Amino acid sequence: MRIKHKDYSTGEISLKVQSLDDLWHLYNIVETGDLVFALTARREEARADAIRSDRGEKKKMRLGIRVEKTEFHEFANWLRIHGTIEEGPQDISAYHTLNITIDEDMSIRKTWTKHQLDILQQAEKCTERPLITIIAIDDEEAAIAQLREYGVKKLGTIQSGRSGKFYSQKAEKSDDYFDEIIQVITSAGEPGPIIIIGPGFAKEAISTYGRQKNPKIFEESQLISSGQSGMEAIQEILKKGIGSKTLEDSRVGMETRLVEQLLAEIGKDGLFAYGKAEVSGAVDAGAVDILLVTSTAARTRKFEAIMEKAGESNAKIVVVSEHNDAGKKLEALGEIGAILRYKIS
Repeated sequence: MRIKHKDYSTGEISLKVQSLDDLWHLYNIVETGDLVFALTARREEARADAIRSDRGEKKKMRLGIRVEKTEFHEFANWLRIHGTIEEGPQDISAYHTLNITIDEDMSIRKTWTKHQLDILQQAEKCTERPLITIIAIDDEEAAIAQLREYGVKKLGTIQSGRSGKFYSQKAEKSDDYFDEIIQVITSAGEPGPIIIIGPGFAKEAISTYGRQKNPKIFEESQLISSGQSGMEAIQEILKKGIGSKTLEDSRVGMETRLVEQLLAEIGKDGLFAYGKAEVSGAVDAGAVDILLVTSTAARTRKFEAIMEKAGESNAKIVVVSEHNDAGKKLEALGEIGAILRYKIS
């Protein structure tokens, strides 16, 4: 994301969307009542004497929409913003939907909270980080995924077409398998660092093949052993936080480790609080070191007062995405939890 202009007198911030992750960040910022401006297509106003079939062509125009609802579509790469037209050349008060996608400019006019401005700042920094692509592979299948800001995005699953240790079979069979995997990776754009995980020797085999076939993207690939394969293997290494500094530094890796740390504290009756009442009491006591809130709760301002007070006591506030396993576990704890500095009664 690139912030183009900030007007503090009106509360309007103009920006350019540069990635799918930017759309996710905007989904957590844009809320009911905001005024959002973007270039969109809409039919010109019909003449009074025009017949129904002659409604005119759609034309590009800049509209300001008073937001009623937003929808994040990760697989379609867009953010849909529904509302009524408040500013523009025509159709004032009519309903319209803005489909915001990558490489588009937009502006948001609203009363900003500190948390929302922090999200914008984080989104700008994330633009400089490369994506992380993971191949979780064994002899029979490979799951390919990207680590996004909002969670793990599955790119595809490739079947080898054989069971058992097929690497002792004809080389061209494994070549076909590996070529399909490489095709999925390259078709998704710049892959960034590639991490290959799984049991057995399949990970070494594709790493060697990839360095020969496409050295540009495989020359820095990292190998991590896992007791599982497929998407389960990806969740395993994220949960344990093992094997790669690249994974540790990723957003989803950080969120996963913190939720697992909270669960470990609960399991040993240690430094924890969860649920609104417990966490609120811990915040009042100044005992919260790390506050964890689901993205759903943060987006709806469910615990806004608690988050503000935690920030005043220098607690680290982490919003955990609802799109990853860590977010689902935190949701089951009441959507909010805390790792404490010291134990309180």
